Amino acid sequence: MDTEAVIEYIVEWLKKYSEKTKTMGFAVGVSGGIDSAVTSTLCAKAGLPVIVLNMPIHQEEGQYTRAVEQTNWLMSRFENVESMTLDLTNPFEAIKNIEFKQGTELKDLSYVNMASRLRMLTLYMVSNSNNLLVAGTGNKVEDYGIGFFTKYGDGGVDISPIADLLKSQVYELAKFLDIPISIQEAHPTDGLWEDNRTDEQQIGATYNELEWALGTYDRGSFGELNSRQQEVMKIYSKRHRDSRHKLELPPVCMIPDSLLVNRILIE
Repeated sequence: MDTEAVIEYIVEWLKKYSEKTKTMGFAVGVSGGIDSAVTSTLCAKAGLPVIVLNMPIHQEEGQYTRAVEQTNWLMSRFENVESMTLDLTNPFEAIKNIEFKQGTELKDLSYVNMASRLRMLTLYMVSNSNNLLVAGTGNKVEDYGIGFFTKYGDGGVDISPIADLLKSQVYELAKFLDIPISIQEAHPTDGLWEDNRTDEQQIGATYNELEWALGTYDRGSFGELNSRQQEVMKIYSKRHRDSRHKLELPPVCMIPDSLLVNRILIE
């Protein structure tokens, strides 16, 4: 991969899209992870106003510290970047403590998704108020491979600058951009679970294995696979199938003309 050329291409794409949509710049949520660090830096390099938001919810100290480090690193290098830290722990707890119908069993995943959606709401409050685009931080393996994102949470964005890059390629960009070493070396995590489990612990496979599975799955010819490869392919295939609804528009119930009076035809 021509890393420098890829960076220049994405930066130019960001500038053109903002101009096309008559927006002022970008809003990016930073988590202390590699994807948000690279995305926020690419947005900053576009030269337009950028607001980076650190939105902790019961955040593990290391994750919070890395997010602050990334923010400070950006602001020391780019005059067009400003930051906001908005602690969403209290709103999260307020919703969590709502009394639901008796017998309703709320699963841990529902709380995790709620946290992600609270951050999306906050990002859009800021972006709408400043005429900015919300820049997504998902990569190709997560977004289009296994759907490792929350529907209407971190999947709720206006643009996706790095969604055509594999995780390994995101790391290449991070190294070229001189992203803080603490972020480059941190284990990828969504930061949504109380036990601070990593992405790979949640998924059951490493990103290198998932990249192999993505390429193998797309080719449609698996060949001879060893036991671990079979296990990884099973993980990838199931997550890929189960997450397709996240990438599609909600189904619309189309009513037959015969059941409607004075249907308005839109040409």
